[in-house]
Amino acid sequence: MAATDLKKVNRILENREGTSGELIEALQDVQESYNYLPEEVLRTVSERLEVPLIEVFRVANFYKSFTLKPRGKHLLTICMGTACHVRGAPKLADEVLGQLGVKPGETTEDGQFTVETVNCLGACALGPVVVLDKEYYDHMTPGKLRAIVQKVRKKSREKVKV
Repeated sequence: MAATDLKKVNRILENREGTSGELIEALQDVQESYNYLPEEVLRTVSERLEVPLIEVFRVANFYKSFTLKPRGKHLLTICMGTACHVRGAPKLADEVLGQLGVKPGETTEDGQFTVETVNCLGACALGPVVVLDKEYYDHMTPGKLRAIVQKVRKKSREKVKV
């Protein structure tokens, strides 16, 4: 692990040594920092919190909010629950997956977008719902979703040029 990564992990885990009750919070902080849970960091978490490595991986695999694979810069989550499904969520998924050239759970080649589907986002009355970078968009249509993705892509390209 690089020295800079070690410093980052140490900051995340400071004041948590030997406190296995803080595993989930530590994993949330790691994921926030790295955008996923790198294996070498999970090993460090295991050692520092004195939690068996198998338990760290069990927790990391159990909760849908954790990922062991790097995610794109932008996370797009599509609700596929019953209320959203009957209001057109499959069309939303088809639109964005085709637009970005990925399957659910995959990241675009340029590392900009990861698209995930979930069974419920808890906003059934507002469906279909998508979440892009923690911002909820309700009553979504394929056209609106296409425009949102294009806008985010355009902003990302402009930032790279600067």
